[in-house]
Amino acid sequence: MECSWERMDDRHQLDDCLELMYALMQYRHEPVNRRLRKMGKRESMLHPDALQLIYHLARICHGCILEIGAFRGGSTVAAAWGVRDAGTPKKLVAVEQGGSLRQHPLATRNIMRSLKRTLARERVADLVMLLEGRSSEPQIIAEVNQALGTDEIGLLILDADTGVKRDLDCYGKKLIDRCWLVIDDYGGPPENQKRLPTKTQVDELVNAGQLTPLGYYGLGTWIGQWRRLTPPPDR
Repeated sequence: MECSWERMDDRHQLDDCLELMYALMQYRHEPVNRRLRKMGKRESMLHPDALQLIYHLARICHGCILEIGAFRGGSTVAAAWGVRDAGTPKKLVAVEQGGSLRQHPLATRNIMRSLKRTLARERVADLVMLLEGRSSEPQIIAEVNQALGTDEIGLLILDADTGVKRDLDCYGKKLIDRCWLVIDDYGGPPENQKRLPTKTQVDELVNAGQLTPLGYYGLGTWIGQWRRLTPPPDR
């Protein structure tokens, strides 16, 4: 019986897709799901299913967690709860450039202040290292690398802007093979200006074999894995 590597990869992909869906169904009957929904209404633009899977992936992932675009902290809290419930120490670094957001149900005049208040209120501030700035700034890249040290990233959450490829270029070398990825704004209503450039970049990376899609959840959140492609040997 022949079994190609591609078929094995397809089987892994199917198993991972089913595992995520099964986990989501299980969590809907657990107290953490109600807590995430209640907290998410106040502090997150993400659908409750996306928050639940962030919690799950933070709980099961190997390595550190890097979030880019923490906003008011809903997804950060979900990841922190996952780390805490995992029972094993994991570094959680959240990057947020700050500023303000007006004319929105979650409007705030000071994003960083709202973020810090959320983490303090949910009692997870001690589990999160906050960095203020743009993810592509040399200083922020250096601070992330310093915070992680020799440790690698097992879960990457991207929800800042449309710079998916940019952020993967900045931090791709720190991602473990099959690192979990959560990328928001892959879908959603046409008026979401982040949707088209985000989807275009993700699809290009999938076609290039760099990303493996595992699901599309909530209002527009893509979930998948990173593939560490090694260059061909010198001839």
